[in-house]
This record gives sequence, structure tokens and C-alpha cells, in this order.
Amino acid sequence: MRGMLLTRPSLSLAIALFLLVLPTDGPAQTGALTKDPTDVLKKYLMLDRHGARLEAMSWETVKPYINWKEEPAWGHVVVITDFEVLDDIKQWEIFGNLDVVIPVKFQVLGSMYWETAGFLPDAKVEEIRFRVKGVLGRWRIMEPILPPHVGQKRMIGYVRQAMLQETDPSRLTKLTELLDALRKAQ
Repeated sequence: MRGMLLTRPSLSLAIALFLLVLPTDGPAQTGALTKDPTDVLKKYLMLDRHGARLEAMSWETVKPYINWKEEPAWGHVVVITDFEVLDDIKQWEIFGNLDVVIPVKFQVLGSMYWETAGFLPDAKVEEIRFRVKGVLGRWRIMEPILPPHVGQKRMIGYVRQAMLQETDPSRLTKLTELLDALRKAQ
């Protein structure tokens, strides 16, 4: 009986320690290896399209989907209308059960530059290949680390908000021109 009493607390302690060191992204199981790796990619790209990487505070929302620790400071944003994750496995590069490269097609309108508050139209379909790998029990996007790919409507809203907060008349003029260019982009 005495040996059993020593074993139970030891087992309980071992289980508690094991649970403490498990990697977790909170209660949601987004990115679990039992799910399709495109789920993680789609969620990340939807957040990016909605501007999650435009500000430091909102960048935290994409952390469960990526493997890099810091977001680089970008001088521009790629303005898009939409994206398509290619679900056809025949178009993927498969390096192993937990390591794949998945193509994504973006409908790009052009690039918006922060410093000049300018928009450079460059309508095209851009294909980018994302490497998704199993890391610590979750699917994570390994690469590439791209500038934000933000939807046109979200960028229009973002520029409108910047205009409301701007006090410099010359900068306000540049933002007004930028807003017009974003609205006209096709």
C-alpha cells in the first residue's frame, strides 16, 4: 500500500509537468496535424487580407499560424482583391508527411508605399508557394515571409482612418490622392 501512495503522486506530478510543457495556442485546435494544412494557410491569409499585419498589436493574431518570431518592418503593402489556395495535392510539393509546399494565387492590384503615401498599380495574378510544416504538433507556415497582402476594401478603410487622424495639410492631400488611387484600382 505504501508503494502505491508514492507512485500516484509521482504519476500525478509527471502528468502535470507534461501538460505544462506542451505547446499550445489556447483552447482552439487550429493547425492541429490531424487537420488539412491548407486550413492554417487559409486562416493566415484571411487575417492578412483583413489587415492583421498592418499594426503591431493585431500582428499577434497571426502568430499561431507562422514559425517566425518577429514581423519585419515593411515599407509597402501589396493590395489584393482576393486569393486562392490551390487545394489540388497534385500541384503541391511534398517533402514528407509533415512538410509540404502549397501554391497560392493572389489577384494583385498593385503596391501601396507608406513613406510616400503612394500607390503603384500593377494588376496581375501572382503565384506564391508557401512551405507548411508540422512543428511541435501543429501546422506552421515556415516561409516565405512576405509583405502584407491586404484587401482593397480594407486598405481604403485604413487610409480613411489615417485621414481622420492627420493634421498636416500636405500629408492629408497625399492621403486623399492615395484614397482616390486605391478606389480606382482594378
